[in-house]
Amino acid sequence: MAGNDWLRPSSGRLLVEVKAVPGASRSQVSGLRDGALLVRVAAPPEKGKANEELLACLARSLGLPKSAIELVAGASSRRKRLSVPAESEALLRKLAGE
Repeated sequence: MAGNDWLRPSSGRLLVEVKAVPGASRSQVSGLRDGALLVRVAAPPEKGKANEELLACLARSLGLPKSAIELVAGASSRRKRLSVPAESEALLRKLAGE
């Protein structure tokens, strides 16, 4: 069910569907799961800590400053939508295992 719905162009950037799993032993991108990029986050889901670590983890994985990644939707959900620079597409697809 991978499909391409997890990654869409939008206004010169990319919208990325992400499934966050907080409380992991370490933060890492773990491929695609249920039509979204699975990101395990080594932070608890409280006071925005997991969201901050999610953005930091993805920024590290893509070699971008954290400020280049924006949380667009799903702040209090495990299912989130992030906006990233369009030039990150090839690396995102590689991280997803495509």
